Amino acid sequence: MRVIPLSEVTTEMLGLVGGKAAGLGELIRRGERVPEGFCVTTEAHRLGVIPTAEVAAAYERLGAGPVTVRSSATAEDLPDASFAGQQDTVLDVVGTTQLIAAIEKCWDSLHSDRATAYRDARQIDHRQVGMAVVVQRMITPRAAGVLFTANPLTGRRDEMAVDAAPGVGTTVVDGAATVDHYVLDGVARDDTGCLTSAHLADLRATGERLQAHFGCPQDIEWAIDAHDVQWLLQSRPITSLFPQPPATDKPLTRVYLEFGHVQGMRQPVTPMGMSTLRTQIAAMLASLGVRVEIVDIGGRLYGDLTDLARDRSSRKRLVKLLAVDFGPRAQAVMQHVLADPRFAPTSGSARRGGAPTAASLRTARRAVVGILRSLARPDTARTRMFEAIEQMRTRSAAPADLSSAADRLRFVQARDADADADDTADAIMWPIVAGMLAAALPAALLKGIAGPDEIHTVLGGMPHNVTIEMDLALWRLAQSAGDHRQLLLDTPPAELAARHLRGTLPDIGMTAFLDVYGHRGVAEVDLGVPRWEEDPTPVFAAVANYLRVTDPQQGPDRRFQRAASAAETALEELTRRVRRRRPVRGTIAAFLLRRARSLAGLREAGKFAGLYPLRETRRQLLLVGADLHDSGLLDEPDDIMFLTLDEVHSAVHQGVDPRATVTARRAVHRRELRRAAVPVALLSDGTDVEAVLPAAPAGDGTLTGVGASAGRVTGPARVVHDPRTAHIEPGDVLVAATTDPGWTPLFLTAAALVTETGAIMAHGPTVAREYGIPAVICVPDATRTIRTGQVVTVDGAAGTVTPH
Repeated sequence: MRVIPLSEVTTEMLGLVGGKAAGLGELIRRGERVPEGFCVTTEAHRLGVIPTAEVAAAYERLGAGPVTVRSSATAEDLPDASFAGQQDTVLDVVGTTQLIAAIEKCWDSLHSDRATAYRDARQIDHRQVGMAVVVQRMITPRAAGVLFTANPLTGRRDEMAVDAAPGVGTTVVDGAATVDHYVLDGVARDDTGCLTSAHLADLRATGERLQAHFGCPQDIEWAIDAHDVQWLLQSRPITSLFPQPPATDKPLTRVYLEFGHVQGMRQPVTPMGMSTLRTQIAAMLASLGVRVEIVDIGGRLYGDLTDLARDRSSRKRLVKLLAVDFGPRAQAVMQHVLADPRFAPTSGSARRGGAPTAASLRTARRAVVGILRSLARPDTARTRMFEAIEQMRTRSAAPADLSSAADRLRFVQARDADADADDTADAIMWPIVAGMLAAALPAALLKGIAGPDEIHTVLGGMPHNVTIEMDLALWRLAQSAGDHRQLLLDTPPAELAARHLRGTLPDIGMTAFLDVYGHRGVAEVDLGVPRWEEDPTPVFAAVANYLRVTDPQQGPDRRFQRAASAAETALEELTRRVRRRRPVRGTIAAFLLRRARSLAGLREAGKFAGLYPLRETRRQLLLVGADLHDSGLLDEPDDIMFLTLDEVHSAVHQGVDPRATVTARRAVHRRELRRAAVPVALLSDGTDVEAVLPAAPAGDGTLTGVGASAGRVTGPARVVHDPRTAHIEPGDVLVAATTDPGWTPLFLTAAALVTETGAIMAHGPTVAREYGIPAVICVPDATRTIRTGQVVTVDGAAGTVTPH
């Protein structure tokens, strides 16, 4: 079929008629008022010849008057790709000759630069996309525009938004004219602009009707003609909305804080990783006496902080507690939430569980004892910690007699159930907490005596950090490359990795490095993500970056030594000064800073240790996946990472085929991987809390964040979204949404660090301080505002990034 009336189009014809025509056909079948028209199908486009006679006949049946001609590609108006404005629309087409030319123009727009770039950004195969064209009777409107059935600016689902302008709707869609903006929140309003209150009520009713039918928020194009008749020109899913928190049976508005960026994760977590992390994070918080439900929203980890926000006691210290790991952006949104009357404490908002339980009191006693012991004898605490980590490493290995998928699954399930029953936890946890407290408290004690940049200097070049030791080991590997230097520089990292895994790469020390650090990786807390030992591509990319450093003084070993030396000098001077001005406070602060230099570097060790059992769990699950693949229940062994343990159990023991589930979840995961922004906090109605905060005053182009490592550097920006193959030249300013320990090898080459999220004590800023490079964190939209190659000045003391 090459030409089909819109009234005969169904959603099952998507591949033949494209997304726009499929949506219009569905509206017609629902009885909505849609301008009459027809579709020139993808079959005609595939043949490359416009069926002129069929088009002319269909045009005559429309009355041969003015028509609008619109693209309808097969990858258009989809749940994760709207293609809004990417392909052509031609208005007021009159006559067959103009109509044929307009259809050709729509066909040509399939391969325009903007449409091609849009598909590339969403990893849509150009060869798999077809182009249909919709031809409809032209409506001459008195007003037209767009209705969003959820507020696209804030994400709030109980508000609708309307943009409208007199005349044709393209002035709204194209941004070619000033529009009237309305928010439909159920509040009555006077007639203003080009729409009356009656028009807005009709639009709201239309939005409610279509959203209920399609099952998700809709982006609806509409027009109102001279007779006040409303016409629908399009309805498609709103692709920009972040998923709404799952419905609960709790009637009050709830608030969810994003937890993933604490571990440097902005990408979605695999379903298997999510099930593991939810349990582990909740158990870790419970061990500290905090009960928080971890919720999966858009594949990201969010903590439900509603009970803490409404509790009279915990709300008083909640914002301060967020400073340690969550940072200023999270603090700002939580301050806003606490001021919201919906989160005011009530007489029934006592802390869940009432009085402290015996278990929480025991945890508190263990914490006090562990922290005081660590502060009193830091060397002993470190020794005990690393002994515990070694025990965890050796105990994490699976028994040698696991031979079947059922055996391996039982091993994994038992480990998952006993994840928090580890008698080494105290030896690892309390020295870390002691170090974090010792690093965080002096800022308050020294207020008015020492600035943040001076304290950051004291906390630079910190010893006993396993991530720093890993980075320096990789630097030494690069420096010993010798005759293999050019091979490592000229060969793509992925090819080097493949050759290493095949055993055909010369020995450069990579095997020894991966024996120690191969259980690490980017987003390494996600069980579903490959470790470096499975895919060392990022490691080879980092080695190539190191080989580009030709000035020995810029080598990370020298930089680390300089940072450590500067820290000791600054500490001595600071100690003398503060003891003179504030003897008691100064003595306490100096003691804590000394202890911070002994203990704060241990912060990375807990995660490093936890990755050993995680690696073994992943190994065993992949072996189970291989068995399911051999039995025809999985297409690939790593498909198992898109299932839960219960679903794997059903596949192993009952033969349940999970492939449809895997396919659906992989599609969602791919879509979420493309998401550029993840809200810091969400309300249960979908509101992105940060989006409703008062806008910062416009400045001179300087971007403002939070200084996390002192220093001032000017250099070309390098915006990095994927560290696996990142090319960093010496002197580049690394700009990223966030970082985790898997990113830190890039720091050895970079001159400065800029991130969109983070906290001063988080991984990235900590490592930046230890290398003595400036860092500014919490710079909103840094990866979109700053361009690669653009020269910027990073001032870690002032917390600013200035483009030039």
